Amino acid sequence: MSTPSRSGVFNKATDRRLEEFSESISFDWRLHAHDIRSSIAHAQMLATVGLLSEDERKAIEQSLNEIGDQIQAGEFPMCPELEDIHMHIEAALIDRLGDVGRKLHTGRSRNDQVSTGLRLWARDAIDRIDHEIVALQTALIDRTDQDAGVVLPAYTHLQRAQPVLAAHYWLAYCEKFQRDRDRLADCRRRTNVSSLGAAALAGTSLPVDRHQVADLLGFDEVATNSLDISSDRDFVLELAFVLTMIAEHLSTWAEEWILWSTVEFGFLELPREFCTGSSIMPQKINPDSLELIRGKTARVIGNLTSLLTLIKGLPLAYNRDLQEDKPRLFDSVDTVEACLGIAAPVIAGAQLNRKVIEQRLNQGHLDATTLMEYLIQRGMPQRSAHHAVGTLVGKAIAQSAQLADLALEDFREVDQQLDETIYGVLGVEKAIQAFVSYGSTAPAQVAQQVDIWREKITKSRG
Repeated sequence: MSTPSRSGVFNKATDRRLEEFSESISFDWRLHAHDIRSSIAHAQMLATVGLLSEDERKAIEQSLNEIGDQIQAGEFPMCPELEDIHMHIEAALIDRLGDVGRKLHTGRSRNDQVSTGLRLWARDAIDRIDHEIVALQTALIDRTDQDAGVVLPAYTHLQRAQPVLAAHYWLAYCEKFQRDRDRLADCRRRTNVSSLGAAALAGTSLPVDRHQVADLLGFDEVATNSLDISSDRDFVLELAFVLTMIAEHLSTWAEEWILWSTVEFGFLELPREFCTGSSIMPQKINPDSLELIRGKTARVIGNLTSLLTLIKGLPLAYNRDLQEDKPRLFDSVDTVEACLGIAAPVIAGAQLNRKVIEQRLNQGHLDATTLMEYLIQRGMPQRSAHHAVGTLVGKAIAQSAQLADLALEDFREVDQQLDETIYGVLGVEKAIQAFVSYGSTAPAQVAQQVDIWREKITKSRG
């Protein structure tokens, strides 16, 4: 037999074309450390229940660690006829230990072996990505001090809407990425379930201790249905979805900052070390890092779509189709990790063009909504106040003026009872001070949220 997976039922060697077509070692070698870890735990359990002697267990563990070191050092030969990393490791173990090595696969199948290794890998990936998101949130929170007191125009439909504190803007993205962290944590819970002992699909007649293996590998639970767990890739799809949400949030932020860094907006200067130039236009400072984040999001979305399609029609239990889940998952993890690794230093190194922002704050009548709410507080129905302020804005536009520049007589045309106090809510700075609702851009609210976020991040980093 050319591979440990081929039994005596085969009387012909595997066709070379099938070997090349079916190999996965070109990508699943990344699971080597997790396969070795789960195999060591499996061997320890086999020794506990009497299916291995203690000497056999020690020999297997030592050889597995040696094989792991060899793979890590790039000195381990890979060949397509052995299909995947699991067969490579087992074949190497048999080469070293003979029949003792052949005993390792007792009480398990490649089905539960692969599932376990992939769950361990995904769990580690989740932890790494969570760490990267915390670093990004830290960069955002640090900006709340750097940009204290700065007022930005906020937009709907890409049209100027209302003023907000810059710190309020930074915290908006903290919230988005926190939901991503929550989704990661939830996904980790369903990922952290032990598959080992399910064997091919029905379990095993051998006296294996699945709970011991789960404890050794740090799993929170042991899967309760062998048929389900051998086919389950929900955790792969769920992680791919969470990664897609992270990428979507990064893409939204990147698109916004690409706009902000244009001459037309002029709100932002990106750190030059994360920009590129033009091969022909010497003045260009291109936001390539942000454009690539936006572009790479398409890969992550595509991977999710591919995985959903892969799974949709598979009958119970294991099918070889599932081999194709790993390239998609690996690519999404790699892509999101790379994007997060770029985003944090870009956020930390960017500079707001305060003068440009301040010069344009009076454009767009950002205080119109605050004026409307002032009229409401004086007893005017909301729809009437909305219409009245619209009329006043029209008059200001006709005069190329701000609302605060209108004469008191202009205001009394919509309400004869209005007096000089109306000027107390006009202008961007006064509009900011007028906010009072929880979660708003009111300075006191923002300051409170900044403190809460600092505490959250301190706990997360700790």
